Amino acid sequence: MAEITLKGQVKTPFGRLTFGIMLGYACMMVGLMTPVAMLLTFKVMEIDPNGYTSSYGLVAGVGAFFALIGNPIGGAVSDRTNIAFGRRRTWILLGPLFGCAALLWIGTASQIWQVMVGWCAAQFFLNFGMAAYTALIPDQIKEEKRGTISGLMGLALPIGIAIGMVLMMSMPHAATFTKWLFISMIGIVGPIISLFIIRDGKVEIEKSMGAKTSMGEKLVKVFPSPRKFPDFSWAIGSKFLLMMGSCSSLYLTVMLVNRLSFTESQATTSIGTINLIGLVATALTSILGGILSDKYKKQKPFLYGSAFIILVVLLIYAFVPNYTAILIASILMGLGLGCFTSVDMALVTRILPNKEDAAKDFGLMNVANALPQSIVPAIAPLLLGIGGWTFFYLFLSVLVVLGMLALKPLPEVGEHKDDVLTILTEAK
Repeated sequence: MAEITLKGQVKTPFGRLTFGIMLGYACMMVGLMTPVAMLLTFKVMEIDPNGYTSSYGLVAGVGAFFALIGNPIGGAVSDRTNIAFGRRRTWILLGPLFGCAALLWIGTASQIWQVMVGWCAAQFFLNFGMAAYTALIPDQIKEEKRGTISGLMGLALPIGIAIGMVLMMSMPHAATFTKWLFISMIGIVGPIISLFIIRDGKVEIEKSMGAKTSMGEKLVKVFPSPRKFPDFSWAIGSKFLLMMGSCSSLYLTVMLVNRLSFTESQATTSIGTINLIGLVATALTSILGGILSDKYKKQKPFLYGSAFIILVVLLIYAFVPNYTAILIASILMGLGLGCFTSVDMALVTRILPNKEDAAKDFGLMNVANALPQSIVPAIAPLLLGIGGWTFFYLFLSVLVVLGMLALKPLPEVGEHKDDVLTILTEAK
């Protein structure tokens, strides 16, 4: 099989690249996460006021499939889009452009199937943009700084959510389409501005002589062999399980309306408050987690601690059903999620199977991050039907415990073969 070497990768200065990624990624998250946290629920309630729990589960469940395929496909396409405009910049533009057009479609929808089609398209194409942004880290950042930029990039998600919440809280009586228009505009304008900040370009691809790769081998390469790259598989598994637990917070809007009998206006204000306060907590641990993991050259203790905090939050949700407890638990969730997101991303950059397929492999990791955001609302009606809200949160708690166990096989800093090669190279 031929080996691929990349040469001529354009580098963006660290500060400039960090600002460009955070700006574009945060704005894109306004478009993607505001519907997940709030607007999609209300849109389904508007169309199907009596059966919204099941309808919302259907929309989120089908959308989950497109989130599943959008990120790795987007990453693979980005890896192979070798033009002067840039492998990553091309899809930083096109992904959000198509995705935000789909969000506008949802804003005009009058039937559930229209919401579902729009949400599937939005999930699919916005994940193209996510894959392109995250691939910039292994493309252009030295390993010793990846924890820091990963922490800052992890901050972009709650910032995006907070911007969306502030917008929604400031326009509670606006028409539905107006709300979807605002988040769509932000979702595309931010990435466009980031294109003027981030440098990228065509790379020189050198292939060594070897046997031709068959179609079967190409298909197998979509997901790196668990036997050859077990670290990568364990990382995907642990991330997916832990994110299933943390994404319980994305079902808070439905929970406030259904469990605590909040009105739409009360739920909008409450969710906005929860997310804004949670932003401060997430910002604190996202930055500190990345910096401290770089300083002490340890990552797994931070991951274990974050997972334990997420577990405690789920138990509070399960057994203390009042708004004050939910607010406190959400702050704790921000602390745990911020640290986990930044340190986990830094760990993943060390164990990528193939550097030439960085965006595709990061795309697979992003599936583990994005898919729970759709799966949790999709399975919620089933879990609630079995045992109510307590069972729902206990089920997710079990997944978090399994995710903590899946962290154990992951290599610590200095234990992975690429870490050893880096140390030897620096020594020379």
